[in-house]
Parts: sequence; C-alpha cells; structure tokens
Amino acid sequence: MKILHLISSPQGEASFSVKLGNAIVKELQSANPGCALTTHDLAANPFPHLEEAHLASFYTPEEKRTPELAEAVKHSDAAIAELTDADAIVIDTPMYNFSIPSTLKTWIDHIARAGKTFKYDGKVPEGLVKNKKVYLAIASGGVYSEGFMKAYDFTEPYLRAVLGFMGMTDIKAFRVEGTKVPQLQANALDKAIESIEL
Repeated sequence: MKILHLISSPQGEASFSVKLGNAIVKELQSANPGCALTTHDLAANPFPHLEEAHLASFYTPEEKRTPELAEAVKHSDAAIAELTDADAIVIDTPMYNFSIPSTLKTWIDHIARAGKTFKYDGKVPEGLVKNKKVYLAIASGGVYSEGFMKAYDFTEPYLRAVLGFMGMTDIKAFRVEGTKVPQLQANALDKAIESIEL
C-alpha cells in the first residue's frame, strides 16, 4: 500500500488535525506492514495560487506549451501523478472560518483538472481518480458534526463533494471537535482517535 498524507495546518505537531491524521496513518501502517508513506506539509511548502500561466498550461496540449507554460504545469502534474499512485490518502485539515485552509484549497485547485482527474462524457461528469481510500482528519474548536452549528460546516461537505467529483467516493471522516470548549477539550483528541475505523 502507498499512503499519501497531506497536512494543511500551520501549527505543526501542535495541531489537533495533524495529531489525528498521524493516528490514522499509524493505523494504516499497522494494518498494512511495509507500506510506503509520502507526507506533504502544505503549510510549510505551499503550492502556488493559480495564476494565468497555470490556467493556460492546463488547457494547452503538452507539445504546444511554451517553456513558461511547461514550468507552470509542473506542480499540478507532479501532484496528480502522486495522487494517482497512492492507494490511500489522509488529509489533515483544521476548520478555518467554517471551511478549509487556503493551502489545502490550492492543492485541490492543482489536482482538479479536466481531462486529468475528471472528464465530461456528454453532459455527465466522470471522476477519473478511482479505487482510492480517503481519510479526513478534521479539527475544530467547536462542534460542527451535529447541532445548530452543523449548518456552518463547509469543511467535510466540500471535501466530499470535490474529491467525489474526481472519483474519490470512498471517504471516511474523523473529527476532533470542541478543542476550544472547556467541558470537551480535555477528551476531544482521545475521543477522536478512539473513533478511527479503517
């Protein structure tokens, strides 16, 4: 098994999403001895936000790209190749303003490419990144999986939608919630780790 682990929190090892993501990776390694692990810290080494050259490179055939466009497409091509090669993807993300950090969104912008990770067959879209297991490690200061704040959760629904659009529909989400809630914070991480089922 090949595991791709993506970190998006800038808090490093102090991050609850990273701690939960590491626990998921550990479970995967335990269940699959000898598996290969690739880790990318998107906060420490972010992908560039899409600019005109990136977009032009995506829609220009390889043989017609200028040197500038050939350079602009490198991040995207490498990320897609890595994603395609992986069997399991673990994505760590804190909730920022009800959604995901811009570093993770930028990675998604580089991998969501027509003709590469999805295509349209007539009017029907088809995801091209199939047979992957995706594990989401989501951290939030409050509780968004239930109750009146659930309507404000654009983290898990967005990731399920955009990854599913690209063909990654086998998704499990695990949450460490209430890290800023006094009566919940002491046990939030332990509760989240105990919930992990591969």
